[in-house]
Amino acid sequence: MADPSSYRPKPGQIPDSPGVYKFRDEHRRVIYVGKAKSLRQRLANYFQPLTSLHPRTATMVTTAASVEWTVVSTEVEALQLEYSWIKEFDPRFNVKYRDDKSYPYLAVTMNEEFPRVQVMRGHKKKGVRYFGPYAHAWAIRETVDLMLRVFPVRTCSAGVFRNAASAGRPCLLGYIGKCSAPCVGRVTPEEHRELAEDFSAFMAGRTGTYIRRLEKQMTIAAEDMEYEKAARLRDDIEALRRAMEKNAVVLADATDADLIALAEDELEAAVQIFHVRGGRVRGQRGWITDKVEAVDTAGLVEHALQQLYGEESGDAVPKEVLVPALPEDTEAVSAWLSGRRGSLVSLRVPQRGDKKDLMETVARNAQQALVLHKTKRAGDLTTRSRALEEIAEALDLDSAPLRIECFDVSHLQGEDVVASMVVFEDGLPRKSEYRRFQIKGFEGQDDVRSMHEVISRRFRRYLAEKDRTGEWGPAGDGEVPVGGEVPAEDAQDDGRPKRFAYPPQLVVVDGGQPQVAAARRALDELGIDDVAVCGLAKRLEEVWLPGDDDPVVLPRSSEGLYLLQRVRDTAHDFAIRYQRSKRTKRLRTSPLDAVPGLGESRKQALIKHFGSVKRLKQATIEQICEVPGFGRKTAEAVAVALAQAAPAAPAVNTVTGEIMEDDGGTTA
Repeated sequence: MADPSSYRPKPGQIPDSPGVYKFRDEHRRVIYVGKAKSLRQRLANYFQPLTSLHPRTATMVTTAASVEWTVVSTEVEALQLEYSWIKEFDPRFNVKYRDDKSYPYLAVTMNEEFPRVQVMRGHKKKGVRYFGPYAHAWAIRETVDLMLRVFPVRTCSAGVFRNAASAGRPCLLGYIGKCSAPCVGRVTPEEHRELAEDFSAFMAGRTGTYIRRLEKQMTIAAEDMEYEKAARLRDDIEALRRAMEKNAVVLADATDADLIALAEDELEAAVQIFHVRGGRVRGQRGWITDKVEAVDTAGLVEHALQQLYGEESGDAVPKEVLVPALPEDTEAVSAWLSGRRGSLVSLRVPQRGDKKDLMETVARNAQQALVLHKTKRAGDLTTRSRALEEIAEALDLDSAPLRIECFDVSHLQGEDVVASMVVFEDGLPRKSEYRRFQIKGFEGQDDVRSMHEVISRRFRRYLAEKDRTGEWGPAGDGEVPVGGEVPAEDAQDDGRPKRFAYPPQLVVVDGGQPQVAAARRALDELGIDDVAVCGLAKRLEEVWLPGDDDPVVLPRSSEGLYLLQRVRDTAHDFAIRYQRSKRTKRLRTSPLDAVPGLGESRKQALIKHFGSVKRLKQATIEQICEVPGFGRKTAEAVAVALAQAAPAAPAVNTVTGEIMEDDGGTTA
């Protein structure tokens, strides 16, 4: 591990101008590439005390052994050079793109004498017109099959074309009318190229012209009593409309835009792009990004733009790019995009209307892609096994933790304090074993004390069940199970294991050193020494062990860290849902709930009659009897319940601090 001060440039060496910088390790490999408006200010940020740096940044600067930079004239040049170097060196600490497979495009080879329609992947070639990308090649073939009856452009390979020309016979598509058969001279090269131009124009969005032209021809044919021709044109129109239906209209006809949305967590982000051309979604693509470096949403957007348009030019870069957040150097990025297109490109965040609605659709797709990616990753047996082995190695466990329990505490400003326990077995959630706890030992906000209570209660129940089932043998003279009395619900012996019967190999707590220490202390007090404990701190994703002053830092690409994070996040979500449900239930309670036999309809009748619970409390029994449906006995029960209810805390205007009188209509 290198000391950053050993290679820190001397004051005044770094220029105060735009540029791109590279960090290299001791073997001269480039491990990080970045750009800056001011190299001096940006590089100074890397040479702060390690404790003030983000953990990922700290790891990078301690892995590096030198830093160098290149000065450029403008921020746009810096953006271009950064992209080129990231592609060239593939630095380990830059954002990593995974699942960025080569998406298929519908291509028309206008650079050939007889243009061909085909599926193409990989780098784009000069003189070829591309449409897409599409998610699947079969989607392209379906679209082409519908359009060939109207635009019978060649689709065969060069070998098939030569064989047909030498034999003097077209292929099957030529016989069924889905190819104009230029191989045997049925059309001239000029006529075939015109067909290809019309095909390309239709795919580019100019659909209305061709539909109207065919409809006019169909009408004329029908008037001339050429019914077979009219029927064929009718079928052609229907085929084109079916092809258009595959790309639903979402925006105005003239709209050419790419919409980029993100879904992210601490480790990964899913990027989704919808390509809209001529007001229609012409293609969709996406990838998963490993967040190796410390990067926010704006930074991810900038990286996505580089990945998407770094090798594009001309019409492949749309007039408008819609994003969820603007990059830090918005003007530079916009200028770079405009330079690649050759005309002005608008880069903005949609605020209202159809574009905002479509952006929400793209965002939902991104969220679904991230969930699907995580589900596939979690469902893979080999991956789960590797994750458990990595956890065992990192925490120095004797064996892989096949059962992991994670605990989290949740509250809202010290009220409705609850906790959750989630269980993962063999790396998969076991929802039937999830448990919820209400904190009973004290009131107020104390996460450490709450964690101690929850761990103690969970393992007392385990020890009680263990003793009851005779695993320890009969109790000795005066021996009492550590857990005290066995709960009544666990006293029935039906041969099935009861709740809390199985111990975990690993207890994970949501938190750092204090929470880990509290959990370990609870286990020690119960005499349990065969259950490992660790904590996962959310902010820095570092793993804490009892008694250690320094955390265990797992690699960002570690499957073990991913599993621990998933376990922790599941416990966190489970605790929050329970806390919210308790709070909602508490806020909806009313003193009238204590009146036996008083249903919702009669509660509402009381509130409607008196206006509020406060005025109802001031009413006499005779006044309550005036409400339809209330006899004296029920009225007395209502009066008693209201009299016994604790007075509610006064409402306070949080802006002025003024105590407000409760004269409004409180819900029963």
